[in-house]
Amino acid sequence: MDQTQTLVKAVVKGLQEKKGKNIVIVNLSQIEGAICRYMIVGEGNSPSQVAALCDSVWDFARKEAGEKTLSIDGEQRAEWIGMDYGDVTVHIFLPEKRHFYNLETLWEDAKITEVPNLD
Repeated sequence: MDQTQTLVKAVVKGLQEKKGKNIVIVNLSQIEGAICRYMIVGEGNSPSQVAALCDSVWDFARKEAGEKTLSIDGEQRAEWIGMDYGDVTVHIFLPEKRHFYNLETLWEDAKITEVPNLD
């Protein structure tokens, strides 16, 4: 497994650890000019959960993949937090913000993998 796949798995585990919901992995690796290889989108029910999901992703990416973010944006309001790992970007939303921006549908040629919710 390459480093990017290891990071993708670590991010998903980080989201699941704090009960992130409706997680999708958008594979952009075959799309010319895409800003990253993978985009992972998930959601939390409240700003405090969105912030906790961000912290969990940060921890799992560091411990399991040895990766640090290049940047994190949106932590102040925690309605939409974006995390940039270079080849992987992570977007953690409140449900209404996610529905409004609908990022996962921007690339119709991308392969989307839905991750089952853990209860």
